[in-house]
Amino acid sequence: MLLTIRQFLLLALAALVSLTPARAAQRGPLVLAAASLQEALGDAAKAWAGRRNPAPVLSFAASSALARQIEAGAPADLFISADEEWMDHVAGKQLIRPGSRATFLTNRLVLVAPVKSAARLAIGRNFPLARALGQGRLAMADPDSVPAGKYGKAALGALGVWRGVEGKVARAENVRAALALVERGEAPFGIVYATDARASTKVRIIGAFPPNTHPPITYPIATLKTSTNPQAEAFRRFLLSREGKAIFARRGFVAR
Repeated sequence: MLLTIRQFLLLALAALVSLTPARAAQRGPLVLAAASLQEALGDAAKAWAGRRNPAPVLSFAASSALARQIEAGAPADLFISADEEWMDHVAGKQLIRPGSRATFLTNRLVLVAPVKSAARLAIGRNFPLARALGQGRLAMADPDSVPAGKYGKAALGALGVWRGVEGKVARAENVRAALALVERGEAPFGIVYATDARASTKVRIIGAFPPNTHPPITYPIATLKTSTNPQAEAFRRFLLSREGKAIFARRGFVAR
């Protein structure tokens, strides 16, 4: 089941109010996950439910937004972030269960354009991104807080082009919102994860950013301290298993 953040929180709150131990065992864990995990985590949830387990409830958004919701008391079971920093933030608030944190996936950062675009750019030191944008905008997740945007800003900074494009950035609330701007032709270029580009038939990859231009892209998972669902730990272990990682690998993620 895929929910928006608002729908997820309303459902979770209602569930907690009416939950008995017997009923808790009948529902799947509530999972807050980075927006880039939509297809892969959806596949994993279906595989888990296919084993006659209660289907997990999934809610996707920027890791920054999810972390703030957790800090505000969102009643969830698992958190999967697209970077270590937001997991560190939640851990620093003593909101994750000790010993449950594990980093299990990596990704790549790419520059995309609408599929019908004829644009060509070779990503490298001082590459002419600002000139290629012209009067257009560069779609990115918010570079001040959202992992994909922060990775993108770091990469552009390392390549010496951030100052030239900073004023042309269309700041999106998460990486999928940035992807959507390019898909609709509202931005001539965008910075997203390779897995996001792979999930879309409406964009094409212009090039990949060198891994040494930004911090490693990693996905940690942890159980939240407030979790009461008896399925949460089993589902976490499934995601970390060889079978679980293979599901993510089929969507382009690299398992650790």
